[in-house]
Amino acid sequence: MPLRDTSADHAATDRTFQVDLRGLVDLLSHHLYSSPRVYLRELLQNAVDALTARHAVEPHGNFGIRLYADGKVVRVEDDGVGLTEADVHTFLATIGRSSKRAERIAEQRADFIGQFGIGLLSCFLVADEIHVLSRSARTPDAPAVEWRGRGDGSYTVRTLPASARPRPGTTVTLTPRSDAGEWTRPQQVHALARHFGSLLRHPVTFDDGGQAAPVNPEPAPWARSFPTPGARSRALAAYGEEVFGFAPLDTIELDLPAVGLKGIACVLPEAVPAGRRHGHRVHVKGMLLSEQAEEILPEWAFFVRCVVDAESLRPTASRESLYEDATLAAVRDALAERLREWIARAAASDPDLLGRFLQTHHLAVKSLAVHDDEILRMLLPWLPFETTDGHTTLDEFARTHRTVLVTSSVEEFRQVAAIASAAGLGVVNGGYTYDRELVHRMPEIRPEVSVADLDPATLTAHLDPVDRETELAAAPYLAQARDALAVFDCDVALRTFQPASAPALLVDSREARHERTRSRLAREQEGGLWGDILGALRQEAPRAQLILNQLNPLVRTAVAIDEPELARTSAEALYGQAVMLSRRPLRPAESSLINRSFLDLLAHALRKDS
Repeated sequence: MPLRDTSADHAATDRTFQVDLRGLVDLLSHHLYSSPRVYLRELLQNAVDALTARHAVEPHGNFGIRLYADGKVVRVEDDGVGLTEADVHTFLATIGRSSKRAERIAEQRADFIGQFGIGLLSCFLVADEIHVLSRSARTPDAPAVEWRGRGDGSYTVRTLPASARPRPGTTVTLTPRSDAGEWTRPQQVHALARHFGSLLRHPVTFDDGGQAAPVNPEPAPWARSFPTPGARSRALAAYGEEVFGFAPLDTIELDLPAVGLKGIACVLPEAVPAGRRHGHRVHVKGMLLSEQAEEILPEWAFFVRCVVDAESLRPTASRESLYEDATLAAVRDALAERLREWIARAAASDPDLLGRFLQTHHLAVKSLAVHDDEILRMLLPWLPFETTDGHTTLDEFARTHRTVLVTSSVEEFRQVAAIASAAGLGVVNGGYTYDRELVHRMPEIRPEVSVADLDPATLTAHLDPVDRETELAAAPYLAQARDALAVFDCDVALRTFQPASAPALLVDSREARHERTRSRLAREQEGGLWGDILGALRQEAPRAQLILNQLNPLVRTAVAIDEPELARTSAEALYGQAVMLSRRPLRPAESSLINRSFLDLLAHALRKDS
């Protein structure tokens, strides 16, 4: 059956939505505003916008804002443009409309902070009644107008003699509820005024019944003049410490004239976890918008906290964060470029500062460089690594080693560092987080450098064989040593290498140990389900290799031992010492072997002396 058109049967009637003001205020408090404290920011914001409009009428006037709180009332008075009776009916009685949208002001919309017309409702978070007394500056002979709005949605408007408000402007008075004392006590009102309005361009004072005190006594440090660049730098650093509570490693001045943005970035003096984003302090036309504005900088800029004041950034409806638009994206890119310029400038002219920065933030920088090509190109040559030449940068290391070898673990580096250094091999410890990946990306920055994983065969190829006569003489000892260390899947060989002070080198990778463990499990599970699975994975298990150094006096003495038990004990002791030098965790059997070999050697020495 087709639908029937009922428009001719019933006349349509236009109706107006009925707004439950209490429900709306509850919605604002729980979902729009982060805290009832924003009521004072909204009052200050309305006052600043009124002053901006007044300056459009009287450009050279001297206007300001005055706050008063005595525990009984909170009052905000401004010398702004004021309201006529018609304005009051239009703007204060209609939710969602702002006086900034008036015909003559809408053209200058960018000059105003607030653009959503719901700010005054935030006062109902702390008070049940709002009293507004206003007189228009545009219509000098207009009477003063009084508006009283209540939390139940009702309001009254009446005109008063001009003497009720001698000067143009607006006064908003709140009588706080008993449960709002936390936000309306005089000292708290003063603190909130300084918190939100310390950078406002109009003079703001606070009075608690005594002497009025300035809320914003001086402009931001980046807006002031200083006798020397050093004095300016110290002032900016002192301001950063006052705002964030830490002495910055350095301060980076930020200036983007295209969007009217000025401020500073403070370099954190302590390391932070990679990927952790800090909130930044953002003011819009002097009014604090947010202390947690993560979106002003890219994710990789974890090492700074910013405080900025901007003209052209758009706040969201709550005016507690920034609206994500093309302007914000352009600002984020431009600020990121300022940070890159700071890094490049430090690298070129202040290596000490760059060194302190990387020493503090190297781990987080490395984590970003793995995935961020731009950061990689910028900082990889400067990042410190542990190498066979000591702790140095890859750029410096690559100057003396065109082929860079990298280990897969810290223990592998510990095993080979001394021998590789003596052999002239350039080895980097790739066992730390991100290091191996970054070293392998070095040819992207320095194409003339080649990078390869350290293979045991590469190292052993640099160890010189002993002459045949020496090897034959040592054969009985080497056979007993292999038998003693068979339980550890370890072969034994005799070579000569530097330094001569190193008696033995243990070549054993983590992967080889894992493969031997799989092989052992497969043997133990032979015939079962796990045996079939592990057997399919089984490879020829690589053995560890204990390489004895014929140049070492202790080894030359050991290979000449003709007592079988003493030969076994000495081989176990040499193995245990090589394992400890590798600094890898000891297995229970290895700990037992080290203890046993030590006691046996001690007992042998005591018997010999007696």
